[in-house]
Amino acid sequence: MDAVVKKLLREAGRTYAEEAGVVVKDQPPALFKLLVLSSLLSSRIPADIAVASARELFAAGGGTARGLARMSWQDLVDALGRDRCMRHDESAPTRLSDTAELAQHKYDGDLRRLARDSGRDRVRAAELLQEFPGFGPAGVDAFCREAQAIWPWLRPYFDEQARAGAERLGLPTDPKRLADLVPDKDLARFAVALVRVRHDEKLADAIVKNGK
Repeated sequence: MDAVVKKLLREAGRTYAEEAGVVVKDQPPALFKLLVLSSLLSSRIPADIAVASARELFAAGGGTARGLARMSWQDLVDALGRDRCMRHDESAPTRLSDTAELAQHKYDGDLRRLARDSGRDRVRAAELLQEFPGFGPAGVDAFCREAQAIWPWLRPYFDEQARAGAERLGLPTDPKRLADLVPDKDLARFAVALVRVRHDEKLADAIVKNGK
């Protein structure tokens, strides 16, 4: 089991935030970027397209609530249209703009206030996250998987997709048992890696084979 986990982290332990150029910290810009990335990851597009979209938005000035709110509809369309990002539906620019407006209006662009308002309760935090336009359970999972790296009260966070990935690898599916397999600092990487193998059977087979 240890060999499988080590192989998994080595081969698939890069978080989506890292791929999007986001260093997850308990700071307003990083948390807002994670929110935007999570919203994109929860839409019906491949993860690599969501990551590419996020990078383009951030490069265009949309890396903060204020910055994204200031972008025009055409600015958003242009950003989403670059770097293979043309698979978004027509509502995506409006949804992102409304997300920025809500983050700015309700939390002054600082999602640490969401943590405070939730009482650092996972269920309440999920409810508040789902107030953002188009942000459903999949968005909550995408956000919390990676936010657990800096918000200990979310740990351990292994959603349904991560647990399905664990089952594919022959690992425990109970969140607490999964958490015992890695140090706390690796929980986010581990959870994302499990999601990756959930969606990539060849990767899962290679990790199981080489991890024995």
